Amino acid sequence: MKYALIGCGRIATNHMKAAVNNKLEIVAVCDVLPEKMEALLEKHELAGDTSIKRYTDYKEMVEAEKPTLVSIATESGIHAEIALYCIERGIHCIIEKPMAMSIDDANKIIELAEEKNVKVSACHQNRFNVAIQELRKAIEGERFGKISHASIHVRWNRGKGYYDQAPWRGTWAEDGGCLMNQCIHGIDLLRWMMGDEVEEIYGTTRQQFHDYLEAEDVGLAIVKFKNGAIGTIEGTTNVFPQNLEETLYIFGENGTVKIGGTSTNNIDVWEFADETEADAANKNLQEQTSNVYGNGHTSLFADVMDAIENDRKPYVDAVAGRNALEMILSIYKSMQTGMPVKLPLTEFASTDMAGTFGK
Repeated sequence: MKYALIGCGRIATNHMKAAVNNKLEIVAVCDVLPEKMEALLEKHELAGDTSIKRYTDYKEMVEAEKPTLVSIATESGIHAEIALYCIERGIHCIIEKPMAMSIDDANKIIELAEEKNVKVSACHQNRFNVAIQELRKAIEGERFGKISHASIHVRWNRGKGYYDQAPWRGTWAEDGGCLMNQCIHGIDLLRWMMGDEVEEIYGTTRQQFHDYLEAEDVGLAIVKFKNGAIGTIEGTTNVFPQNLEETLYIFGENGTVKIGGTSTNNIDVWEFADETEADAANKNLQEQTSNVYGNGHTSLFADVMDAIENDRKPYVDAVAGRNALEMILSIYKSMQTGMPVKLPLTEFASTDMAGTFGK
């Protein structure tokens, strides 16, 4: 299967590793900065592979190479533009989070993909974490009974050095703040585990320590789910001195689970009324990861390849990408209006937040 990577920044190494692990035929890489392409290929010992073409224009690359599958790992603000161009030409896409920066663009991606029968996966790779998969089985097996409430805490650190690496970070047009960039994976997991159907969100955000950015560095929200449960979201890049945790809690009448670690990769608490032998292994489950992005990219790529070959929806499809985006844009809108926001959300974009913190 012919594969190309568009965007060779910080997250690109996980995409390249996943492509290599899945034995994809890597035909091209693309970035506006040639040195980034070379550094990425060098890291994966592919710099000497003359079959991998280099491009600084993704349109030129798409027309020349006609890949079956691309992954889009550029700055967030152009994810939708690139995805729509590829989908229009029948090319399957893995889109880094967030899938788009407006609800309108996310809907366009879903609609065009349906029309062209193109497979689109939003890159929420943490759904493939071993701990998360075990939790999902418990949810689907209805082991919690009635769910009371749930919460996600993403308590990380990002300093000026991180933002200086790429000028688009922390801008409303290209990135958003900590909720959109760092916390979207946890927010995706919370919504997915709670049945996906959301009634209302009330949230607020602040910019406490990062006055050189446009967007927020802390955000909190309360979520009303249609199944009667409530949820809370806490996301920040203000934790001193380094990343602390990404933790998901689910509390039900017959079960309590806490998934912890730096990227929801460990089971810290696993208690059920109907305890089974298999539960013993889960009580101390820890998945080793080399970075905060976890190990899920390889599994996500494998799933998308299978979805293409068997003409089915990917496990993490474009609707999942829109759902996570919708949560964050709803928190932003709630911050802007001071009011709870009813879902579904229509006609809102990150750029509607311009000037929120005086810039």
